[in-house]
Amino acid sequence: MDLVHPLDGLDARPWSSLSHAYGSAEDIPDLLRALAGADVDAADEALSELYGSILHQGTVYAASAEAVPFLAGIAAAGHRTADVLALLGGMAETDDEHGVASGAVRAAVADRLPLLLPLLASPDPETRRTAAWAVSHTRATAIALPALRARWDEEAEPSACAEILAGIARLDPQAGAAAAAAVLDPSQPAEVRMAAVFASLDADAPWTEPMHTTMLSLLPADPLRSDLDLERGEPLAAVVEALLGRGRYSERTAAFALVDAALHDGRAEVRAEGLWAADRACMLSRSAPRRLVWSLRAAAVDEESVVAMSSLLGRLGSVAAPAADILAPLAGRHPDHDDDHADRALAALVLVAPAQSAPLLAAGLGRRPRALDAAAGFRSTEDSAFPYSGDLLDAVRDRLARPEALSGNEPWQLTNLLAGWGAEAAPALPELCTALPHFPGQAARAIASVAAGCAPVDRAQAVTALRAVAAEPGVLPAAKALHDLDGDIAPLLHCLEQDLRRGTSQLREAARIAGALGPLAAALAPALREALTGTNGDTTPALDTDTALAEALWRVTGDADAVVAVLDSVFSRAEQSPWSRWSVVRAARATVLLGPAGRPLTARLEAALDDPTQAPAAALALMAVGAPASLDRTALGEAALRSAESDADPAGACDALEALGPDALNDDQTRRLAALADGDARVVRSGVEDRIIQQDEALRNRGRALLTACPDPAAP
Repeated sequence: MDLVHPLDGLDARPWSSLSHAYGSAEDIPDLLRALAGADVDAADEALSELYGSILHQGTVYAASAEAVPFLAGIAAAGHRTADVLALLGGMAETDDEHGVASGAVRAAVADRLPLLLPLLASPDPETRRTAAWAVSHTRATAIALPALRARWDEEAEPSACAEILAGIARLDPQAGAAAAAAVLDPSQPAEVRMAAVFASLDADAPWTEPMHTTMLSLLPADPLRSDLDLERGEPLAAVVEALLGRGRYSERTAAFALVDAALHDGRAEVRAEGLWAADRACMLSRSAPRRLVWSLRAAAVDEESVVAMSSLLGRLGSVAAPAADILAPLAGRHPDHDDDHADRALAALVLVAPAQSAPLLAAGLGRRPRALDAAAGFRSTEDSAFPYSGDLLDAVRDRLARPEALSGNEPWQLTNLLAGWGAEAAPALPELCTALPHFPGQAARAIASVAAGCAPVDRAQAVTALRAVAAEPGVLPAAKALHDLDGDIAPLLHCLEQDLRRGTSQLREAARIAGALGPLAAALAPALREALTGTNGDTTPALDTDTALAEALWRVTGDADAVVAVLDSVFSRAEQSPWSRWSVVRAARATVLLGPAGRPLTARLEAALDDPTQAPAAALALMAVGAPASLDRTALGEAALRSAESDADPAGACDALEALGPDALNDDQTRRLAALADGDARVVRSGVEDRIIQQDEALRNRGRALLTACPDPAAP
């Protein structure tokens, strides 16, 4: 391993036949030369390019493994050593691999440990620190652990010492905990004590009062974080997450006690860390919101703190009602002026105490975009609307009366509010009709919703306005609203045929509306078939469009052979891409509609059961297409439960379990369902941040409803 010539043999490697994130790796030799060169700017750029290509967003490739020996040589030769070690450590750390054998990149780094381990004794503390982090990620315990333990006995620089302890804990958690126990003493450097806390947690050591005291003494802990450990970028929040992850009541109580103490601290920076930790706790624990809301309220000592916690309070919804009074003063400030802080507080109040927020939103309408967006998408569900308010209705009418002054999302937001109120918004029909030519899509839907329950004279006014707009080409929403109110199908069929034949961006929506008409849309069958021949791509939009068209064709014509052929093609094309999981879900849900006519797709559906994302929809489809006697209902229930437990498709899992019925579950599965419904850990942990808590609570309620139907629901 030549340290003098670290790039020897570089051009002999088959770079052009290897790939990285951007295709051919033929650029890697020049990047490695620049990295090892004397031009600082060129080396900086090369390092950035290498991160983007061979460790792209945490993914490694075939070219990554091939580059490792040269990178290790560059580091050992003293060229940008700490920076290159960080790159090598990141490549060894990841399990996200593409086009390369599993573990090959990590093995390549481990193979270079004879070059890297001596760097643990470098004169440069930053190099020693980064070397400890990098070598521990090779998972080569037999080689790396003795070197780290030897360095632990000699290291004096606190940040390097902390990273060495973290590396020991990574390779041998029990050894890490033993080393940590000796350095929790207040006389030790704060960085080392912080690493000791994490080492103890990683070994599942009991959380003791001395550890609790140590953690509180380290606050504010943010300056102690390791820039190499991105998952623990907020130390207090990371400790709280680790304690909650143990799933035991005592550790949950300890986690909440840490958050309480931080939120009641007299230092603003500590309260800020307490807020981050409270946010993490509420996203992970179902009991956290009610347990922490009063401490959050106590931490709202000034405007900055109210603004900082407004997003979390909004996500907690009505559970945060005790904090409404700390939001309201700021939320109602300066209604005649743009005020971002007031807008953030009002947006939270909309979700926490909607009735209390309505007059404040009315007063500031047009100047509170966040709050209006929260009210317009209230709870983000189809059956949930912001509470009716006469003051807010008047304010909305005033804004709609000047449609040319509206911009951005405001047309959708205002009309969505009115649509949610239905007939209560009847006084706004004149303004909606005025706005219709300016933004027909949004206004038409609101007109249909509002006028549906109105007096005949109001309905007539709405129909007249819609008919005038629906006569224009390409105004599908207006034609749909006209049909909904008046039953006039001719304009709707005309618009649908245009969109289907032109293959516009409205193709999926046109297919959905056509399918909803059923046999009434028989005249559209040729256009639907023609649209199907124009797709056949393997991108997600193409697959989803084909599924929507196939579903519409089934609803309109009942042509099972044609529809099965299209859906079979969708399943086949989706197999080619890991990004098409949800396209399979949508195709499986379309298959449900076919019933026994979809039986030729059984093999496709059975294959989808192995993927947790696809399993619930596949189970539903198999129940629809299969002969009841042929179904292994317990196996289908198992597939649905695995999907929920892995947070792949929890809502779909509930759909499948509801369809299967309680008698499909065995005792073990019933206990697992009880854990999903009544356990403290949130099941939904991914998705749109603003909706995770709401979706998890909905899942919890559905799980509990399922349990009530079980003959002997078991406790978690």
